[in-house]
Amino acid sequence: MIALISDIHSNIDAFEAVMEDIRKRNVEKIYCLGDIIGYGPNPKECLDLAMECDLTLMGNHDEAVLFGPKDFNLRAEMAVEWTRKELTEGTADKEVGKKRWEFLKSLAEIVEEGDHMFVHGSPRKPLREYVFPRDVNDRKKISDIFSRIKNLCFVGHTHVPGIFTEDMRYAHPSELYNIYMLDSRKTLFNVGSVGQPRDGNPQACYVTFDGDSLVFRRVPYDVEKTVQKIYAIPALDDSLGDRLREGR
Repeated sequence: MIALISDIHSNIDAFEAVMEDIRKRNVEKIYCLGDIIGYGPNPKECLDLAMECDLTLMGNHDEAVLFGPKDFNLRAEMAVEWTRKELTEGTADKEVGKKRWEFLKSLAEIVEEGDHMFVHGSPRKPLREYVFPRDVNDRKKISDIFSRIKNLCFVGHTHVPGIFTEDMRYAHPSELYNIYMLDSRKTLFNVGSVGQPRDGNPQACYVTFDGDSLVFRRVPYDVEKTVQKIYAIPALDDSLGDRLREGR
């Protein structure tokens, strides 16, 4: 069984809670689908913990810290600049700092294992394309995405968990009682967000997958602790903390 996590966004409190939950289960490997950093107050700690994963992909915020933001809103861009400064000037041990940068630079954009694909955004644009629930109404977009999938595809990026099937259907985990049994259809799974959920539930989200079924799991963590850390950093907009309380 593997665990799939995504969109940690420098939220170490949520990340540690999820990793603790994973350790209680019969999980053999942990795959991270990107956006380890950005938005939140603990980029260094999250990078260090992400290094324990068996596979980690690059997200658009990870790329932005490396090469500069592209089409980011102001608060996201400010968070990227603060994160870059924290990773450079905020690390006393130069070797530790170097290791974090090398880890970021090593991240792949897309990985395929047999007929399973792992990517941050979508098969068409690995770092930046969002696949939203409403996109099931865009037949051209969904058909094109599924034409690039052999069987199963696992993504993050939108921070909204759910199941997309090639017959233009979407289901939120709440509609599935948090478990989905595989069938013959090509399927795209959004694994949700560890550090900044946006489906109205503030609890951290991740999934476990055993080859036959996928289970969405929600993990409580000390949201207020993270909010107060964000408030204490002038370069991070207070709204980045406010949204954590509501899961939006």
